[in-house]
Amino acid sequence: MNDTRTQDRPDAQDGEAPPGRVSFWTIVLSTLAAAIGVQSRANKERDFSHGRAGPFIVAGVIFTVLFVLVLVVVVRLVLQAAA
Repeated sequence: MNDTRTQDRPDAQDGEAPPGRVSFWTIVLSTLAAAIGVQSRANKERDFSHGRAGPFIVAGVIFTVLFVLVLVVVVRLVLQAAA
């Protein structure tokens, strides 16, 4: 059986994920772009066709938790400054 994920690609660049996988930074950037609503159609199709759902779900949950924590800290700072 020929596994294309383990073959060397002549067009692959350093740090690029193997075929069928999406790199860590691609997941981070896609999550941020999706969160603010500017994800391009090409990137969305790339993520859905080459990436597994698990890493994107984890990244989305982590982003959401961090976002809520930042909001809580900002609100507390504003309330302390107003008092």
